Amino acid sequence: MTDAVQVLAPRTVPLGGIRSLEVRRTLPHKDRSFVGAWCFADHYGPTQVIDAARDGMDVPPHPHTGLQTVSWLFEGAIEHRDSAGVHAFVRPGEMNLMTGGHGIAHSEVSTPDTQRLHGVQLWVALPESDREQLRDFQHHAPQEVSLPGDAGTALVFLGDLAGVGSSPVRTFTPLLGAELRLAAGATLELDVRTDFEHAVLVDSGEVTLEGSPLSRGDLGCVDPGSATLHLSAGDEPARVVLLGGEPFEEEIVMWWNFVGRSHEEIVAAREEYERGSDRFGQVPGYAGAVDRIPAPPIPPIRLRPRNRLGRIGG
Repeated sequence: MTDAVQVLAPRTVPLGGIRSLEVRRTLPHKDRSFVGAWCFADHYGPTQVIDAARDGMDVPPHPHTGLQTVSWLFEGAIEHRDSAGVHAFVRPGEMNLMTGGHGIAHSEVSTPDTQRLHGVQLWVALPESDREQLRDFQHHAPQEVSLPGDAGTALVFLGDLAGVGSSPVRTFTPLLGAELRLAAGATLELDVRTDFEHAVLVDSGEVTLEGSPLSRGDLGCVDPGSATLHLSAGDEPARVVLLGGEPFEEEIVMWWNFVGRSHEEIVAAREEYERGSDRFGQVPGYAGAVDRIPAPPIPPIRLRPRNRLGRIGG
């Protein structure tokens, strides 16, 4: 690892729901809480779905506050339903972005024809000025475009990547999100914003970022200051997800599916969800074995805030 790159290795955790799909999680991490406003990163699959009732994804209705969720797939398809009445699908090369500021509930279920399930689930923390946003949903299928120097192709699903592509999707802080498909042996120099933090999540292949090797599932993070990012692929093609954003200077309290600013806010959100408050609403059309995921108990300690350097606030 070079001094310019902070490498966050993933930890394996079960995704909540009736069936526990294992995911590799790099954010939040004990050494870093954010890349820009990106505050959560799960990478999963490829999982062979032999029996949809056993191997697929089935996450019953569950709540969110204070964030936007980003779903991006490499393989398979997922059906989305939420308490704003949205019924949609996400497929490879398409993005679903759901806003759950004041409160939303949603479900996620892999489709019956999904044979392999493979993708990322990402969260974006909403800033203080916008964290009570109403429920919203955006879908975008970006055009595949060439990377400089015949290094491969890109799908820019959020923000703008200079000289490569841009996305019309609305966010509440400046962000970048893109899938980069690197040709075997490719060397890539990308022009990037100097005021952004950036991170590269490796899905497949051997990749180096600023000379630092990254393994599958690693998140390589680079602080603001540089006008370029340097990536290279090994002897086989590689695929990565590039994330970026202005440093998120606010502290947040993140527990279970809630993002807030204090212990008391999280406790209140949990209590409202458990009593079936209109704050979260109902998810019509979900046909699973249970109608919702119950909230776990609040830990017997005071929840403390996280800041952008990964530290827990005092």
